[in-house]
Amino acid sequence: MTPNMKGALLMMGSMAAFTINDTLVKVAGAEVPLFQMVAMRGVLATVLVFLLVRHFGALHLNFPRHDKWLVAARCLAELSATFFFLTALLHMPLANVTAVLQALPLTVTLGAALFFREYIGWRRVAAIGMGFVGMLLIVRPGPEGFSVFSIYALIAVASVTARDLITRRMSSHVPSLVVTLATTVTITLAASVATFVTGWQPVPTEAGILVASAAVFVLMGYLFSVMVMREGDVGFIAPFRYSSLIWALGLGWVVFGDWPDAITMLGAVLVVGAGLFTLFRERAGQRPVQSRNAR
Repeated sequence: MTPNMKGALLMMGSMAAFTINDTLVKVAGAEVPLFQMVAMRGVLATVLVFLLVRHFGALHLNFPRHDKWLVAARCLAELSATFFFLTALLHMPLANVTAVLQALPLTVTLGAALFFREYIGWRRVAAIGMGFVGMLLIVRPGPEGFSVFSIYALIAVASVTARDLITRRMSSHVPSLVVTLATTVTITLAASVATFVTGWQPVPTEAGILVASAAVFVLMGYLFSVMVMREGDVGFIAPFRYSSLIWALGLGWVVFGDWPDAITMLGAVLVVGAGLFTLFRERAGQRPVQSRNAR
């Protein structure tokens, strides 16, 4: 199997794991309060990530002070993304929330241009604009289709965009698993503190199994996403992240009986199409540089 094929399979596996985690959380959220559920999942995920970090010998903080601040900022961005995304997930169809998140390649590209002065041509600017039109069709900013949870989904996109832009500024000295461990610890501690305000309720056995399973799948998603970066060409592998929308459509229909209407599907197609075009243009723009370096 070629490195590109391995990377594509790992990316699809990562997206499947994350989407199954979202599905389990959405089901369990009907019986378990949000912060309590995040705290329970976080404890299990933290233990599993810690064991992985120890296994790979990556448990150290021997990296520059600047990177430590970036790790802290990334944890805060991830914390914001977790709260707003899960709140939107519990109140919106799975496929709709997932479709909004497909705009991430567009928002990250735009953010890099605004904050890091990275060049983007008019084609990618047009694709970003088209993607945002698709996102508006999904969240439906009108009296009939719009809700406050649509805003939560958009804030989640902004938070994940900030997280990814912060990650870009980290040096290669920072182990990926250490970043993952710091993230899980931060989210678990924050959710645990929040339970003192919201209270702690008895957890039915079935809901407990769902939360434990969600922890396993979210760990699998993180692990596969780390392994992806060690395989193949990123330009070839990146488009396979859109497989999460296929999983969300299928699981949303099978588990919840939800199927997006025509306008939402049109919006999803515009977002995914714009994202794929942006990735293609970014890859095409890197080829001349790579060929010059090779010579």
